[in-house]
Amino acid sequence: MNRRSVGQIVQPYIQMFDVPLMLIVCLILSVGTVTLYSAGIDFPGRVEDHLRNIAIAFVVMWVAAAIPPQTLMRFAVPLYITGIVLLLAVAQFGLIRNGARRWVDLGVVVQPSEIMKIAMPMMLAWFFQKREGVTRWREFLVAGLMLIAPVGLIMRQPDLGTALLVLAAGFYVIFLAGLSWKVLVAAAVAVAASLPVVWSMLHDYQRGRVLTLIDPTTDPLGKGFHIIQSTIAIGSGGITGKGWLNGTQAHLEFIPERTTDFIFAVFSEEFGLIGNCVLLFLYLLLIGRSMIIAANAPTLFSRLLAGAITLIFFTYAFVNMGMVSGILPVVGVPLPFFSYGGTAFVTLGLGVGILMSIQRHRKLMQS
Repeated sequence: MNRRSVGQIVQPYIQMFDVPLMLIVCLILSVGTVTLYSAGIDFPGRVEDHLRNIAIAFVVMWVAAAIPPQTLMRFAVPLYITGIVLLLAVAQFGLIRNGARRWVDLGVVVQPSEIMKIAMPMMLAWFFQKREGVTRWREFLVAGLMLIAPVGLIMRQPDLGTALLVLAAGFYVIFLAGLSWKVLVAAAVAVAASLPVVWSMLHDYQRGRVLTLIDPTTDPLGKGFHIIQSTIAIGSGGITGKGWLNGTQAHLEFIPERTTDFIFAVFSEEFGLIGNCVLLFLYLLLIGRSMIIAANAPTLFSRLLAGAITLIFFTYAFVNMGMVSGILPVVGVPLPFFSYGGTAFVTLGLGVGILMSIQRHRKLMQS
């Protein structure tokens, strides 16, 4: 087989991917894998599992990139309904692990709340596409009800972190669809007024996270341990960091969950402020490229969906870095394309694949 024929075979597969977006994701994955090797050096097989998760995410990404946005739109309602049904199944006979009922056994153990991270913005984008040009208060009310239902079911599990991510994903679609700033201000006032009620509904561990955020030293060996040790690690990295594999906080096992939610603390200690600036720049490139794809999307559905996925990437990164740095409560949100984890990688890979599909089929429509 000559070189030309190989190129002809490979070219259709390469065309599935948006090269700038793919390059940015690969750079973040590379930095994350190097950091994970250091953070997980005491966990045999962790890097191999991480590489397997990356491979699965790439397969999901490629499949999603090959599906036209019009086809994705037809999946929106069935996927949303399936997610709601599975969440109801979790509430009735879900599996309990570590005091939380978040999984259901369908032959394969499934966490339905992860499905809603993509199903929710797809459903709302479909809803507003069907009502393009008609955005009265009733449309926004119906959209809000569609959003509240799964968020409430997820909070009951309890899973505050995932509930906030699903809420954010749906809110971004509603906001991008043209929600008035007056409504946003009124909603903010209502939320502030309802905080005492919300506080009384929180579980004890959730209240503890908020109180620990305010003053982690009140329980330095308990609820405040995570934040105290992660901020020590970030500060001890200084400007240039201690060097790869030389982070003392991580390798002396002071940082809990150092391969998952708190991997940013490991990275900060080993690569310092300079490394953090490089990583932030990579995430800005990811968000910037995704925004360009969203802005150039040809239909309302694809614009709303691409915009929501872009802001989901921002939310993941901001919340994770914020909680590790001690400015936000610990809610168990991974750093995108960086933290170890299988389900999150599949969800993020699906999101990137959808963005690539929107970009690819925009080019096809223009050609």
